[in-house]
Order: sequence, then C-alpha cells, then structure tokens
Amino acid sequence: MYETSENIAGKSKGAGSKRRVSSQPLLPQQIKTGEFTDSEYNMYPCHSLGAGKIFGGYASLVQWMLQHPVVIIDGYGGIFWKEVKQCLQAEFTLKGTKVHWIDVSACMKTEEAINEMVVPFMGTPESVWGTRFNGKLADFFNMNEMAALQADKNANCTIIYGTGAALVSLNAPVVYLDVPKNEIQYRMRAGSITNLGSKKVSRSAEMYKRFYFIDWVVLNEHKQNLLNKIAVMADGQWEGSLNWMFADVLKTALSSISRQVFRVRPWFEAGAWGGQWMKEKIKELNKDEVNYAWSFELIVPENGLVFESDGNLLEVSFDCLMFQENNNVLGKHAGLFGYEFPIRFDFLDTWAGGNLSIQCHPTLKYIRENFGETITQDETYYILDCREGAQVYLGFQEGIDPVGFRQTLENSKANKLVVPIEEYVQSHTASKHDLFLIPNGTVHSAGINNLVLEISATPYIFTFKMYDWLRLDLNGEPRAINIEHAFNNLNFERKGARVTEELISKQQVIEKGNDWALVHCPTHAAHFYDVHRLEFETRITVQTNNTCHILMLVEGSAVTVEAGDGVVETFSYAETFVMPAAAKSYTLINKGAGVAKVVKAFCKENITELK
Repeated sequence: MYETSENIAGKSKGAGSKRRVSSQPLLPQQIKTGEFTDSEYNMYPCHSLGAGKIFGGYASLVQWMLQHPVVIIDGYGGIFWKEVKQCLQAEFTLKGTKVHWIDVSACMKTEEAINEMVVPFMGTPESVWGTRFNGKLADFFNMNEMAALQADKNANCTIIYGTGAALVSLNAPVVYLDVPKNEIQYRMRAGSITNLGSKKVSRSAEMYKRFYFIDWVVLNEHKQNLLNKIAVMADGQWEGSLNWMFADVLKTALSSISRQVFRVRPWFEAGAWGGQWMKEKIKELNKDEVNYAWSFELIVPENGLVFESDGNLLEVSFDCLMFQENNNVLGKHAGLFGYEFPIRFDFLDTWAGGNLSIQCHPTLKYIRENFGETITQDETYYILDCREGAQVYLGFQEGIDPVGFRQTLENSKANKLVVPIEEYVQSHTASKHDLFLIPNGTVHSAGINNLVLEISATPYIFTFKMYDWLRLDLNGEPRAINIEHAFNNLNFERKGARVTEELISKQQVIEKGNDWALVHCPTHAAHFYDVHRLEFETRITVQTNNTCHILMLVEGSAVTVEAGDGVVETFSYAETFVMPAAAKSYTLINKGAGVAKVVKAFCKENITELK
C-alpha cells in the first residue's frame, strides 16, 4: 500500500508556508454544529463531550497554570516549542507573573552521541527502511543533568518544557502537547522541525525513516507511560493557539468511546499514480491538488481521534485509546495484539490515474528479523468502484521463470526498459465488490481506474517495488525499486490456475432473513482477519462476539448505527467506522433507497498466534 517514505517526502503543490508544506488544510480549531450533513463524507468526524470540557487558547491554560508553582510541559516530537513559550510568556506578562523557564533540550546528549546511538537502526543510507529502535526516550538525555534541574523559588512559576520534560524527577503537574502525524510530516517537508536531538534538517525521506523507526517508537512509549500522570492534554497543531482539556475528561472520553461506535479523522495524500475519484467524490478535499493516491481512513499509527465541546475541537493520537482501553477495543484478541490495532482500511485511488507498482510485501519472519515489526503486511483489495475494463495484477503466470523474471527487472532498472509485465504476472478484470487476496509474498498491483478499499493488517510502509512503469515521483525523481527485498519474499507457487482458485475470494451468502443477507467474503488462510458484507433493505442487528469490527458503507447513501449503550451515529457512503468488542451488539439502519451494503472486517475466531 503506502509504498515507502518517498511518497510523503515530496512537496505538495498549493502551499509555500515555512511552517508546513501541504495543500491540505488544518483541522479546524472550532466547528459549527451541523456543519456537515449525514449525506456527505465528513473529513472532520468528532465525538461530542458536552459543554465545558475543552478550552480554547493560551490565556485559559495560563489561568490554570498560575495555580501551580511548578509546571512541566511535555509533548510529542514536532511541537514548535519556541512558539509555545512565546505564547505562554505573553499571557504571563499580561498578568504580571514572573516565570522561570527551563528548556530540557539543553539536557540532551550531543547530536553526535545520538547519531551514534541510532545509526544501527537506520539501515543503509539508500534504504527506505530501518529497524525499530530498542531503547527509550531517556537514552537521548543526560539524566544526571535532568535530575539536577530545580525550580526557582524567586519566580511565581517555574516551567520545565520540551519533549521529554516529564522525565525530570520533580513532583509537578504535567501538561502534554500532542500533534497529529500528518502535521508532523507537513512540518517535516517544510524543514521547520527536526528529528529528536538533531539540530539540522535532513532529507525528508531520511527524516521520515528516523521518525518511524526511532523517534515515534520512543515517543509513543513515553506517552503511554505518561497517560496516567498528565493533568492536561493539549492539541498543538494550530499556529499561535491551542485547545486543551483536563486529563480526567480525556480518560472518561476514551473509556466511553471504547464501548461505542467511533470514527477516526482521515487524511489524504497525492502520489505518482494517484487518481481523481476521491477528489470528485469528497466535497471538502482541496480540488487544486494534482491527485489523491491514498486515504488514511483507519491506519491507526497515523490517525487521530477528535473530541468536541462548545464547538472547540481537540485531537489526540489513536494510540491513547489503545493504551488505556485495548481490552475493550479488541476484546478476545487484546492478548494477541496488545496495544497494536491489527486491521487497517485505506483507499488506493487509480481512477484516471496510473497503475501501482508491481510489488510484494514481506513474510512475517522477514519483517520481524529485518525491521522489528510484529505483524506483517497481509492485504486484500476490495473493489469499491471501478471503470469498465479495470484490472488487478495478481499472481504469476503458470510458466514463470524466477531467474528470467529477475533478469528482466534488473535490466529494466539499469537501462530504463519497459517490462511486458503480463508475460510474467496475471491480470484480472475487476468488478465492484470483488475481493482480491494478497497474503505476504504475493506479486500484485492495482491497475488504472480502480477505487480500492484496501483491507489489511496494520503495517503500511513495507512495500517492495519490482517495477514501476519507468515513471518518476511527484518531484520528478526516480522511485525506489527494491528487487533484492522482493525476491527474498516472493512466493512463486502462487501462479497459474492456483491464483484464481486461492486469491480471488469466492463470496457466498451464509445467513439470510426477510430483507437482509450476510455474505462471507473469505480471505486467505494466511490472513488473520476475515471479511463479511452485510446487505439489508431496512435494518440488521449484529453481535460483536467480543471481537472488534471495522466497517464501511460500500453501497447506499447513509446508515445509522445504534450501539448497545444507546449511542446513535450516522455514517455516509465510503466512511469507515469502528465498533469495539465491548459494544457487544449494534444495529445498522438503512437511511437510503435500495439495499445498503456494509463491509465488515474482523479478526478470525480461532487465531491464537501469528504465523
């Protein structure tokens, strides 16, 4: 799917700000009630907390901080700490408050020492992958210096601030500033932020690799350890302002959402092969963007949950929910996956675009040994929409010669030669609601004029491209080709008639009522998840059976969801929503004419380990 970090390294057109580079707007800091209707795709889904729960602006936060002689302000990597200090200081000055500021970045180890520590996890310079770091955030600091930090008794308030500030040993309330992953990447492209402990901006691809394999690993663990200690959670994505809530409000909100239907905030990216379907169908998307290749519908390492109170919005990363409520969310599978959410939904848009690269994904053993992941990238392509004649490339031709295929690919890479790909790889006609199965090691690609709902295990950057149609990326640079990795993982037994038999789902009705049917869309034996399609004219009630369900309306205009605790939400066509295991049951009600069709993905009943 998300074919390595080069895709998020390019500069999107339409923005030239030094703060962020993206044509996509920020999440609104405030929203009006009823701003989005139930009949259209909502880019900013939020969960209401009632009145008086989220506060806006630095002034209100300072009013609370004045009650404490010492305050610690920690936050995720990518926060503009200089700006935060300036905004807070302006408010303290208005109140005549003397503040002593301590910047914990001064306690960081030298850039040279940090680089020496992380370089074994960064892979080779030309590689787009590294290996997950096995250290902690404290490893980036001189902890003796941190332990020596003291409050200034002559100041009205001492503020210890910066990423990692809560590592200090002082007993003081903690304010935590979060920032969404998409905004981090937009700031990375602008060169306005750096990696942990770095003073200079690197190439975007190298910065992203550092973020993914090192910075985010330690920052996520640090956030997890802090969740029960913070006093205030704040959203730091807006310029010159923020929204914040008390931690007990957040904990209550996360507890509530873990037992009812919810939706994360999606975001979207252009790409070399991107298409026009999402641009045409999703009202709020920037129409000036060249294309949209991906949607992050539910790729939980990248998505956030948005809460609302008095029109104020506040976003926290999805992992906050998993850290606190993974048992409610995953039910019987929480022990297997821990804090990782196992299934992702995203769109691959090639509508009037181009073919994806010819690619494969790593085996479980390979991804664990080489990249430090626990789950591998087992995928399926559900065809949400397609034009007549659209194709999916999947599996090898019967007479595939691995040695000859590799020689052809290497020659193409070296000499920029066209590969007659259908001599080696099968092409299958795509139809709406087809499900193509792509267990790890399977050669595949989505052809032009598809809108693919990719239902997959959560990992999303481990794509080994073998052939990319000789095209350049959006910056006019060659795209990385990974033939060595691919041939370490390709399954050449998935060829000939076996492909049609095993890799194209044989859908069948397994239950039926007066005006509804439950269709099983079987996945491959290697997939730990399965897929159903609920088809109904009026309503249908579903039991979670202590398993998390990920759903999308794939035909129809809208459905209302009534959860077991009385919560009612309406979702439009192509919106992804999640029903936690703890909801126990829910009812889907068709709000449009004709038959509504909802895809449901869930972990298989009998999985006890990943193989």
